[in-house]
Amino acid sequence: MITAKANAVIWASTASQILPKFEEATGAQVGPGIKLLVRARPVFKPQFGFSIEVDAIDSEYTLGDLEARKREIRDRLQREGLFDLNRRLPTPWDYNLVLVVAPEGGAGLGDFQSEATRLQALGICRFIYVHSRFQGDGAAAEIRRALLGALARMGTGNEGSDPLPDAVVIIRGGGAINDMAWLNDYALVRAVCELEVPVLTGIGHERDNTVLDEVAHIRFDTPSKVIVGVERLILQRAQEAKALFAGVIRDATKVIGAIRRTVVERYAGIEAGARQEVARSRQEARELLAQTQFDAVQAVRVAAEGTERQLNDVRRLAAHQLSDARSTVPAMLAEIRAEARQSLQTARAGIRTSQAYVLDKTTADLRFVADATSRAFEDVAARSRQAVASAKTDTQALMREIAGQGPEKTLSRGFALVRDANGNAINSASSTEAQVTIQFRDGVRRAQLQEDNQP
Repeated sequence: MITAKANAVIWASTASQILPKFEEATGAQVGPGIKLLVRARPVFKPQFGFSIEVDAIDSEYTLGDLEARKREIRDRLQREGLFDLNRRLPTPWDYNLVLVVAPEGGAGLGDFQSEATRLQALGICRFIYVHSRFQGDGAAAEIRRALLGALARMGTGNEGSDPLPDAVVIIRGGGAINDMAWLNDYALVRAVCELEVPVLTGIGHERDNTVLDEVAHIRFDTPSKVIVGVERLILQRAQEAKALFAGVIRDATKVIGAIRRTVVERYAGIEAGARQEVARSRQEARELLAQTQFDAVQAVRVAAEGTERQLNDVRRLAAHQLSDARSTVPAMLAEIRAEARQSLQTARAGIRTSQAYVLDKTTADLRFVADATSRAFEDVAARSRQAVASAKTDTQALMREIAGQGPEKTLSRGFALVRDANGNAINSASSTEAQVTIQFRDGVRRAQLQEDNQP
């Protein structure tokens, strides 16, 4: 129950003296929602009645109230085990999609977008913006609804919806301390702690501090430094990918060179082996043919000698019988002569038969040698064809293995290929190309190369 009330006033002359000192000491401006401890004196004037005139403001009280509010939120979150949840999340490996929460039309948002728009235009990173008030009664609840609503729409998995972002960025430009104090809200800070996405903050200036900054995954001093941090990580990952791709190309070149040398060595070995096998087969064929010719000549010589001996025996027997006939049976000379002629004819027939047998045997031996030689040549040809086919199969397998080490496989493992405007691969940081294209597994993006002047 209000038992009494009085008007409090501060005259312009007094305000011009005490308000600048208060704002300089606290960094806050007098406005709705701020607690003040003032020194006042009662004044009674007949025309105005009773009033209280303020002539001093205690800056220590206001600062203590703001800090007490932050300490209360901080202690409560620590008791509940929520204070460092977002800070323990893994830092994003790269930035492809970022959700930005900021006051619409703010100066901090303009600083952020000046660089973010360029990244998005190059297809490097996409930014989704949601807007909310950042000061005034109900601002914290409005920020919380805008943030959680955007994340709920992005994480539905429906066709056409965006996936969860790599990070959430909360930014606003500078202002008075009591303007920033609206962000020291337990419900808003708890929502940030419980997000499953890392939160990056860039609120106010370097001197400003809110509990929202303390629980965020990464805190930056200003909105412009947030986008610089995002860009720096993207550049770092691009440089790492470029180095890794150069290493892959270098290793692949070494492997291809080693495989090529192995193929050449194996082909040379196969060719030398085939030549040696052919030479050996030819030598064996020549030796076999020479042996066959020698055996045929020996067989003919033996047959001729046997025939000559048989003819000499017949001649001797005939002469002996003729001598006996002449000496003992002159009367039977004619009969003996007839028998001699008959015996001579029989011997001649036997000689012709023996000669025919020798010739047939020689012909059969020669035919056998020719067949064996033909089979030997066919065996040599079959072995040569088999060796060439095996070499061809090994070569094709090696070529398939070489083809399996191509750029498409490398891209599917998470690497990227940087090309200049003519489509040639860039594998050195000394390249003078400015506009490049980066080929990923599922598409191509354009990029702008800049000189890295940092040590």
